[in-house]
Amino acid sequence: MADEGLVRATRERVEEGLRTLDLPAAPAELYDPVRYVLAAPGKRVRPIMLLLGAEAYGGAGAADGALPAALAVEVFHAFTLVHDDIMDNADERRGRATVHRRWDAATAILAGDMLFGLAYDQLARAPARQPAALVRRFHRAVARLCEGQALDKAFERATDVSAAAYIDMIERKTAALLEVALEIGAELGGAGADDVAAMGRAGRALGRAFQVQDDLLDVTAEGDGWGKAVGGDLVEGKRTFLLLTALELASGDERLWFERALAGIDASEVPEARRRMDRLGVLDAAREAVARDVAVGLDALGALPAGAPADALRALCAGLAERRA
Repeated sequence: MADEGLVRATRERVEEGLRTLDLPAAPAELYDPVRYVLAAPGKRVRPIMLLLGAEAYGGAGAADGALPAALAVEVFHAFTLVHDDIMDNADERRGRATVHRRWDAATAILAGDMLFGLAYDQLARAPARQPAALVRRFHRAVARLCEGQALDKAFERATDVSAAAYIDMIERKTAALLEVALEIGAELGGAGADDVAAMGRAGRALGRAFQVQDDLLDVTAEGDGWGKAVGGDLVEGKRTFLLLTALELASGDERLWFERALAGIDASEVPEARRRMDRLGVLDAAREAVARDVAVGLDALGALPAGAPADALRALCAGLAERRA
């Protein structure tokens, strides 16, 4: 399909941009881990959205100029993953050892700091009409993401988190970068304020959908495409949309079972958790939440000018509700 071809071509532009970032060779203790992070496989959803949005509004030339901003979003995303892995004491990321495991925590912190600065350096290279306003927009997303991460860490110790509070958290932690990617893409393409705002609404809704779909796949994924142990969030006792919704729907012994799950369950109990969630309607509730937010996102994307980039962007976003990995 033409849409898929344009998405693939845009992804390759991002990959090439990441490969050719001008990074010094020394000190290797810093730049080897940075290159290791940037070379990790990834979907590149955020920079692809940014570039397709820029092209939809301003044509191929706008997408060329927007590439540094697209790299800024992806480099910043990489930074968050490095520091998240330290906070979560994670051993693997995208099928490879995390930076703090391959090197050490101090090296990972420094590599993350470098990625953070590199993101702003790339953003400064974008041909914005109002560069200071672009930086402020990006920083608002950074602040929201950090707020979301702080809430997520606080939830680890809480026993009374609601599903609504969880949605507020992921709207910051997960949706903030999707939101700003679409806003910046539209802005760099020459869109007006109303269209930039519409792209922001799309990003928020699609970010919520992306995270709830992740939560759903953690329980329902089949085969090797997921790349993680099914039920890993339940084993760790993570507060996800599914677990919190189960607690709100369950009563009696069923609720007691899920209250115990807040402290984590054994991997052998994951199939039982899935059966109980299915029986309560939790899995259907998650699927409905994803479909609802994808519909909201696609409706907001209706502001895009007609053309191949807009079609490709809508197809990419619609795929959020159908992905299996």
